Amino acid sequence: MQEFCKEVCVDNIEDAMRAVDLGANRIEYCSKLNEEGLTPEIEDVKYLLKNINIPLRIMIRPHSKSFNYSETDISIMLRDISTFKKIDIDGIVIGCLNKDDEIDLKKINLLIEKARPLKVIFHKAIDITSDPLKSLKNLIKYSNIDGVLTSGGFKKAEDGVKLLKKMLDICPINFELIIAGKITSENIHKINQKLSAKFYHGKKIVGVL
Repeated sequence: MQEFCKEVCVDNIEDAMRAVDLGANRIEYCSKLNEEGLTPEIEDVKYLLKNINIPLRIMIRPHSKSFNYSETDISIMLRDISTFKKIDIDGIVIGCLNKDDEIDLKKINLLIEKARPLKVIFHKAIDITSDPLKSLKNLIKYSNIDGVLTSGGFKKAEDGVKLLKKMLDICPINFELIIAGKITSENIHKINQKLSAKFYHGKKIVGVL
């Protein structure tokens, strides 16, 4: 029995279908991965829901300029969340930082409230904050978010192992700490030997798509 979940991040239907064939356990779907992922087209998501049999989560991100969102940006995100709630997705992936690149709890909680009962994950914006471990503690304490996607403050999860271990240690039961950052089918078992995490994320995590 597989001991962890392999979540594949893709930005087109073909890669999503290929990922399922290669053994993905879950899909995170977005558009424009070259911009670190933006909100996808709902018609793509509807198509995938009809044609895959694993959970599907989507990115809610209106632009790639920053993670510091204006009131207009938040209105767009709330609208998009309402739209996607009408179809059978598993959850959404979001992230809001303030002008100092720290967690914006007020905006995050507003988006979480709108998203329920969908699952809500805070994405790798947490790695930009000055202290990702403290940021995780704040999210756990002051929001009811379901999980966090992180590489432990580094671009590569392999470089963030020390902090990732500390992050795993403070997570409540049923909280998803999703390990990300250049994880591939070739290095995932080596990384898992160090972390023994339950969730891993990457574009090449089940092989080259």
